Formats: sequence, C-alpha cells, structure tokens
Amino acid sequence: MNKFPPIILASKSPRRKELLKLMDLDFKIVLKEVDESYPDNLTPEGIAVYIAQKKATAFDESVNDDELVLTADTIVSIDGHILGKPETEQHAIEMLKMLSGKVHQVITGVCLFYKQQYHSFYDVSDVTFRTLTDEEITNYVSKYKPMDKAGSYGIQEWVGVTSIVKINGSYTNVVGLPTEKLYQALIKLVD
Repeated sequence: MNKFPPIILASKSPRRKELLKLMDLDFKIVLKEVDESYPDNLTPEGIAVYIAQKKATAFDESVNDDELVLTADTIVSIDGHILGKPETEQHAIEMLKMLSGKVHQVITGVCLFYKQQYHSFYDVSDVTFRTLTDEEITNYVSKYKPMDKAGSYGIQEWVGVTSIVKINGSYTNVVGLPTEKLYQALIKLVD
C-alpha cells in the first residue's frame, strides 16, 4: 500500500467521507466557509474545477507542508444549464423534472493542495434517468430533502436506485468524488 501524507478533507459531505473511508485513507475533516460563485464564461468542467480550487485556496496559510488538502465540487449539467444545489423544495422539483427521461452530466472537480501547489482534475459521468411521474418527484423531494445535493438527487437514495437506467463513466463521481482518478492523483503526488 502507498503511504500518503496526512489528508485534510475540506467537505461536509457524508458521501465523500464514506468514499475516503472505503479507500482506506486516513483523513480529518476541516471546514472553511467559501463563496462558491464563479465567472459566467466557464464551461461546466471549468466551473467544478474553479470552485474546488477556490475551496483549496482557503487553506493557503493554514496547513503544514506535510499535509494534503482535498477539496471537491460536484455539479450537474443538462442542455447547457448548470444545476447546483436547490434553493427550495419547489426548485428541487423543477430540477428533477428537467432531468426526468433525459441524459445529464455529473461533473466533479477535485483539487489537491500539497506543498504549496495545486493539482486539479475533473471527471464527467453521463447519467440517464427514466421518465419520472410528478408524484414520484414530489414524494422524493418531500421525503429525502435533497437540498444539499447538486441536481437535487442522491444516487444512493430512492430516486437513484429506482430511476437511473444507465451510467456512462464513474459511479463514485456521481456520488461526489471520482475515487479512481483521485487514487491515481495521490500516487503521482507521493512518487
């Protein structure tokens, strides 16, 4: 097994925490408030990486050279629209109606801040939803309250396990962290 530096996960996502545990990585969680706005001229991939890097820069002065900060940002893109986290339950319902019966992209930008350098990458997965009824959408939003999830859904929740008919790309990327690419990036950093 590779020996990685102490990892600081700058995320409150329970899903990212669980994925790092599944990777057998030692880490601690440190949170900092960051403005997640971005310039209008960025591509969806550029937005995810930009926000991940913005989150990492919050740690510029507060980590030791032997610590590695891991930040990430996941967005959903469909037909040129960026779907972040919904602001209200009605907003969540509108997002899910947009995704119903269509293919969308889940993009996660990742930034590793190590020894005063930023190493960023992203992953894209195509996700296909079956057509959802209005009642299914309303019930899902009411029961699961997906207000902390890009695109208003969690793949590991009811709508994900009953309504996603196809994924082209990384499953863990859709969960919120492309673990395959992350592991390779960590190996490169310590070699």
